[in-house]
Amino acid sequence: MGHYRSNLRDIAFNLFEAYRTQENYGQGAFAQMDEETARVILAEIDRLARNEWSASFAEADRTPLRLVDGEVALGEGLKRSLDAYYDGGWHLLPLPPRLGGHGAPPSLRWAASELLLGANPTAFFYTTGPLMASVVDHLGTEEQKRRFVAPMIERRWGATMVLTEPDAGSDVGAGVTRAVHVDRDVYHLQGVKRFITSGEADYFENIVHLVLARAEGAPPGTKGLSMFIVPKYLVGDDGSLGERNGVVCTHLETKMGVKGSTTCDLTLGADRPAVGHLVGDVHDGIRQMFLVIEYARMLIGAKAVGTLSTGYLHALEYAKVRQQGPDMLRTLARSRPAASGEPAPKDAAPKVAIIDHPDVRRMLMLQKAYAEGLRALVLFTGWVQDQAELRPDEDEWLRRDDLLLPMVKGYASERAFELLTLSLQVLGGSGYTCDYPIEQYIRDAKIDTVYEGTTGIQALDLFFRKIVRDRGRTLTWLLEEVRDSAKAGVDGDPFAAERDVLGGALEDVQAHVGAMVGFLMAAAERPDEIYKVGLNTNALLDSLSELVIGWLLLRHAEVASAALADAAEPDRSFYAGKIASARFWARTVLPQVGLRRHQAETTDLALMELPATAF
Repeated sequence: MGHYRSNLRDIAFNLFEAYRTQENYGQGAFAQMDEETARVILAEIDRLARNEWSASFAEADRTPLRLVDGEVALGEGLKRSLDAYYDGGWHLLPLPPRLGGHGAPPSLRWAASELLLGANPTAFFYTTGPLMASVVDHLGTEEQKRRFVAPMIERRWGATMVLTEPDAGSDVGAGVTRAVHVDRDVYHLQGVKRFITSGEADYFENIVHLVLARAEGAPPGTKGLSMFIVPKYLVGDDGSLGERNGVVCTHLETKMGVKGSTTCDLTLGADRPAVGHLVGDVHDGIRQMFLVIEYARMLIGAKAVGTLSTGYLHALEYAKVRQQGPDMLRTLARSRPAASGEPAPKDAAPKVAIIDHPDVRRMLMLQKAYAEGLRALVLFTGWVQDQAELRPDEDEWLRRDDLLLPMVKGYASERAFELLTLSLQVLGGSGYTCDYPIEQYIRDAKIDTVYEGTTGIQALDLFFRKIVRDRGRTLTWLLEEVRDSAKAGVDGDPFAAERDVLGGALEDVQAHVGAMVGFLMAAAERPDEIYKVGLNTNALLDSLSELVIGWLLLRHAEVASAALADAAEPDRSFYAGKIASARFWARTVLPQVGLRRHQAETTDLALMELPATAF
């Protein structure tokens, strides 16, 4: 049995019971999809994830990659996993029918991605070729489409997004890689890019890099960046491969996790010209690249959920079989006779499974509630993306997706990493060894809080771009949805207490936002007030995410409660667990929102006024 533990039942609950995604099938962009097909896809992806796909998980981590003359050979196990994925045609799942794909809705695609990312994130990072092909198909010139799109899909080419530079880091606009115009859409690029995920691999006959660079005469900052198609091997008009291009892997990172992914430096134009094609023959790089960035941020949310979920299920499995220590009730009973003068029983208290210990149950329920809550957030965002594809003329759905993405990427990655430490804690010393996969889960998960914009960047984006610049319109929509649920109870409502807590958290989030807007307005007269905003953006990201998850879990509990009466096992236990997660979240997580509100409202500048020497 492989390392991966999937939760296909909860994924199906989200898609088909809570969000009713099947009601969108058979129409518009999803004309080829139906519920039966969707369920078969998930079952087959789940089978793949638990078997051939996950088989190379540990091997890829423990077999060092080597860079030889600009080339990196992947391990045979990893290649077999990729073969199983491509041979099964699963790279076609997200593509529209006109590109030979299955036309799967975003919600279904992200559900499938969770399974694959939880089972083997390293392998999944090598599968972005179809995504990049669809980006070129969407943005490229007709000539670029003819040259690149079909071979990228049909011949399984690799692809990367190439943004970061050694001296720029997260400040993408500080990049200095330059592009010199040669002819028509052709440029020669010069520079060094860093931290390029899966930037080199011998598995692919070609790798297409989408590179941000600054054309001569372009302005500074992100506005001056353009996006270029830079293939590892030059590509002829008919898709045939030519000579080696001047983009070369010159360094492999030695990393904490996802070690089988060739995170590397790419040097462009050192020994030979690095030929790039200006995407769409227009200089609009940062907007174009955001199609890829937003995908990557959503991917990280799905990865976080998949990893936390399998970590939790390992901990649960272990807690049910590991016998250690007596039950606390038995210990209490043994202590009472001595206190009353009666002789204590001489028989040894029997050991119990550690799931019977209160603190272990606390840790397990935290993991369960967060795994289910983060999955609810990711797949709700997928549902919103479904609406955006079905209603391309209604731009509010894109704004709603934009609002949710910092929560999906920033909050999910932080909490998944944190909660995975509890998965390990349940296993005790065994969890710290390589006999169990949780130590690798933790190492592989840490990059999620850094990759594609750190959590601090996600929080700044949430407040300044998704709330302030939007004038709160989309946030108002979201909070109105929460308010409707908080006020939806009737006489005899089994969730009356949870609704009250949700309503209080809603008021706290609104006050938190109000305090930060006040600081921002005050900065017009007292500029250092802007620091108060920066001191509270991460807290706002946490509180808004917890509010939204609390709302979604309450919705899920309502669905589960309605289904519980007629349910038989194992569904009956599943629905009872859904209700327990919602109640636990309301009682344990949502109260933290009020504390953050108080901290925001009483923020001062003492921390910013402290000399650096005092740290």
